[in-house]
Amino acid sequence: MNRMRTTMTVLAAAGVVTAAQLGLAGSASAATRAPQSSSGCPVNLVYPSRFYVDSHGWVTNGGLYFGIKNKSTTKSFKKVTFTVTNVKNIRFGKAKPTGGKVTKNTTTTVSVYTATLKKKASLGVRVPSHLLNTRSYKVKFTLKGTGWNCASNQGTWGV
Repeated sequence: MNRMRTTMTVLAAAGVVTAAQLGLAGSASAATRAPQSSSGCPVNLVYPSRFYVDSHGWVTNGGLYFGIKNKSTTKSFKKVTFTVTNVKNIRFGKAKPTGGKVTKNTTTTVSVYTATLKKKASLGVRVPSHLLNTRSYKVKFTLKGTGWNCASNQGTWGV
């Protein structure tokens, strides 16, 4: 038992503790991947690569951040809407936008809109999120706008 305490103390001091490493049942962490935008699309998706969940299933540090980033250095795009929709086991709280305004905020869907997505600009939303199951969750991304060749369906994120 002494050796385990020492190991936990060392890991905590190094700042690299995850619930899986410690074997704690009340916490969870996740690292996930999502598809990048198609090759003709001038925006990149932004999504969490790692996040932590408290013992009640809420994502810590203000929730999950989802967004898009205009990778074009010369073009702006008009009437851009980015939507994140629950597919499995996630519930959303009150969203906070970055680079635009929230147009829809329910427990299962969050949309953020901007009239003009300028070059090198971002549009996104930080949303408090409750994971009903920390081992199985998924959201889907939808992107709409004018002036590009992006598919509306941008794929999914989760496990």
